[in-house]
Amino acid sequence: MTTVVWFKRDLRLADHSALAQAAAQGAVLPLYVFEPDYWAQPDVSGRQFEFVRESVEDLASALRAAGVDLVVRVGCVTDVLRDLKADIGFDRMLSHEETGNGWTYARDLSVGDWCGANGVAWQELTQSGVVRRLNSRDGWALLRNTWLRQPQADVPMAMKGPALPSDPVPPLVAADYCRARQIGGRTMGLSLLGGFLTERGQNYRKEMSSPVTGQAACSRLSPYLAFGCLSGRELSQATAIRQREVKGTRTGWGGSLKSFQARLAWRDHFMQKLEDTPKLEYRCLHSAYEGLRPDMPDSGRLAAWTAGETGLPFLDACMRYLNATGWLNFRMRSMVTAVASYHLWLDWRVTGLHLARQFTDFEPGIHWPQIQMQSGTTGMNTVRIYNPIKQGRDQDPCGTFTRTWVPELAAVPDAYLQEPWTWTGADTILGQAYPYPIVDVAEAAREARQKVWAVRKGPEFRQEAARVITKHASRKDPQRHFVNDRAAKPRKRVSDTAESRQLGFDF
Repeated sequence: MTTVVWFKRDLRLADHSALAQAAAQGAVLPLYVFEPDYWAQPDVSGRQFEFVRESVEDLASALRAAGVDLVVRVGCVTDVLRDLKADIGFDRMLSHEETGNGWTYARDLSVGDWCGANGVAWQELTQSGVVRRLNSRDGWALLRNTWLRQPQADVPMAMKGPALPSDPVPPLVAADYCRARQIGGRTMGLSLLGGFLTERGQNYRKEMSSPVTGQAACSRLSPYLAFGCLSGRELSQATAIRQREVKGTRTGWGGSLKSFQARLAWRDHFMQKLEDTPKLEYRCLHSAYEGLRPDMPDSGRLAAWTAGETGLPFLDACMRYLNATGWLNFRMRSMVTAVASYHLWLDWRVTGLHLARQFTDFEPGIHWPQIQMQSGTTGMNTVRIYNPIKQGRDQDPCGTFTRTWVPELAAVPDAYLQEPWTWTGADTILGQAYPYPIVDVAEAAREARQKVWAVRKGPEFRQEAARVITKHASRKDPQRHFVNDRAAKPRKRVSDTAESRQLGFDF
């Protein structure tokens, strides 16, 4: 009997438990479905579609070399499964668990109902440190780390399965001009991994915060993790091997690799939040923040922010860079979100959808908890209002990045680049080639801080905040490491700055 292996956000052969288990039991039909309804959702984009299409092509090539053809279909999954059942009569399907957006959650419920009604046993296997139906965060790190240390699933070779036709894949979402987008597929992901662990990552710890150095120093593996071209376990284990190789050397590698392992851990930590509370894609984690910002955002401010036309040079440079490349380093993701939420006072759901579409590496389980955290709506994290002027001076001290992406400011002297309105020649550029700032940075931050902190007063707020912390806060030991033993004491819930600094959705 043939087992259908349904690929979703797991576009690889290596460390693929579902594929390995199916291949060990007999014939396999590997299946990927391009779902038009998914690609019509407001959080997806053409840059993501093209990355996935390339990744599916790479997966098909790898499966072909292993003896079977990937069946690619276009349509509703339950309709596709109905047709396949009529063709080959399967009664078993394997896939990996997915922490996706609300649409994929509802889709999986529908698939489960179809399988139950049609005599198909569907089993979903773990593929990350996220634990489904978790009862408590106490002990979560132990579960995550235990899974991480387990051997990777073997790559099945010489597989067999039925030969079925695939559908042509039409452009299911509008083309998205993103000239420097990363190319999809495991082959490219492995190349980046090798380069990061042997060359580019040496100064990762100290260079990842700036967009100037982060483009090369960061691993750039986030989209390959988001769509499963690489597994988190294989990244962690490959990094551990490299850590042993450089142990005792004074090269900077030790600290950088330790930091990268921490990012992988924080990645699972944030994904667990959406797994445990799916509504945080749509609702403030702490209900007191509902209605704090206008439901209908200021259209002028929103348009200026998305286009990189706010008159705040470093912020605009980051937004234009993101629009052109589909990527932004971690600190700058924090900054562009914080400026939108605080200085421009825009609702996180609106700006979060825009950023979701812009990020080639959009991962719902990381994106929405992070967007809420940087917007101050969790009730458990320190309010971090990034100053875009200060960030420009700190992260782009020579002005290279700002001048590259905001060429209108070419004539502005270095000393005034991040505040061109203070330059005596400002009127020759501002209001003409480049806008005046749409807000006063200091005043806007003051007003936002007052509004956000005003919500935090009162026993009702604290009671709900305590419940949020109990459910979602990371547990730390006195050395500020993830607690990895159920018996470890003292156990501390970290609810503010340590977690607020971990923007783990880019690497």
